[in-house]
Amino acid sequence: MPRLAIIKTGSTYPAIHQRFGDFEQWFKAGLGTVSEDEAEALPGSGIGEGEELEIQTIRVAEGEDPGHPDHWDGVIITGSPAMVSDKAPWSEATAQWLAMVVEAGIPVLGVCYGHQLLAHALGGKVGYHPEGRESGTFSVQLNQNAASDPLLGTLPDCFPAQLTHLQSVLELPPAATLLASSEHEPHQAFRVGRQAWGVQFHPEFSADVMRAYLEVQSPALRTEGLEPADLIGAVTDTPDAASLLQTFLTRVVLGR
Repeated sequence: MPRLAIIKTGSTYPAIHQRFGDFEQWFKAGLGTVSEDEAEALPGSGIGEGEELEIQTIRVAEGEDPGHPDHWDGVIITGSPAMVSDKAPWSEATAQWLAMVVEAGIPVLGVCYGHQLLAHALGGKVGYHPEGRESGTFSVQLNQNAASDPLLGTLPDCFPAQLTHLQSVLELPPAATLLASSEHEPHQAFRVGRQAWGVQFHPEFSADVMRAYLEVQSPALRTEGLEPADLIGAVTDTPDAASLLQTFLTRVVLGR
């Protein structure tokens, strides 16, 4: 049975957790392995007739050990309220582990913090974005490198995605291929090797979750000169971005 690790690098805001659950539930629902209602109760489920998938959440921010990379057939690294540049011991240990995962050729998808941590692990530079926060629904533009990419090549050239981040990949790892950007963020997606990806946007976020983030962030957004009501009003569904999770599972991890 294929084994997929969700490397959980933190938790969402308590108010959002109470309403919508936490990161691992959103990823499981987005992968199509379980429904949103079932995701909190079930570690994994059937993904098709005659096929099953074992999903395990590893809470690295709480000290859990992901074990030897060869134990896994695929790895997803979640977002986090932490900052990669703070170099917390658990984060640095996870970065070292990620470098081994990539070296072993195991499929990896890093999302937001996971995207940044993957870049850091492989020699890139991560820090605060010089133009500040990006939070809301924004357009992501693929470049010519994405056309033949096994993951992002399935997406349209331009698509809306949910975003919320203060830090960014300021410099890509030396061996990385840039795949996508946005008006605010030049490094929205990259690939290293054949099957290790980082995406700054959140394929696991629903429109309701994105609105909830903007509501919680409203005081900070106003302080930064942004209007929360405008950002909330601009939130839309992002089905193309969301499809990335099932594509990662079926095409990359399962090789279908």
